[in-house]
Amino acid sequence: MTKVFEDYFSELQADMVSICMEYVSNKAEMIYIYATNEFDQFSSDVFYKINGQIVEKHKLNTAVETDDRHSQPIYNVSKERQIAVLNICNQNLRKIKDLCQKFNRDMPTEMKLIYDVSRNKLEAQYSYEIKYSNDPVKTAGHIFDEWFEEMGGKL
Repeated sequence: MTKVFEDYFSELQADMVSICMEYVSNKAEMIYIYATNEFDQFSSDVFYKINGQIVEKHKLNTAVETDDRHSQPIYNVSKERQIAVLNICNQNLRKIKDLCQKFNRDMPTEMKLIYDVSRNKLEAQYSYEIKYSNDPVKTAGHIFDEWFEEMGGKL
């Protein structure tokens, strides 16, 4: 069977989920991936639900803190690992752009991917509207923070 646009598109999204799962050593309830491309400005970020708490990628260990002062952090949230995850997500976003061009499809300006780990289910929301580029103050980071709070996270 020949692959079609949707197959390639799904593979790239699955790769984004996979790298974000690897970042948390497969220990999360939900993964929330934000990816955007406005005027070739690519940006992505991720947050998680762990132990019922919505947490940013650099604060994963706050969801598993214990009273034991001598315990080691469960998650490696080093800057290097955070940058590596986002670089791979951005690379996939660029590949999605190339794919859309190849198949003469519109590129979403925004993708919100929600992966339910226990159900192995991916939900995706796409937008094709400009969200921040025409705003004098708003950035992709602002949109990400708004979504984080909307999902129950505390900045």
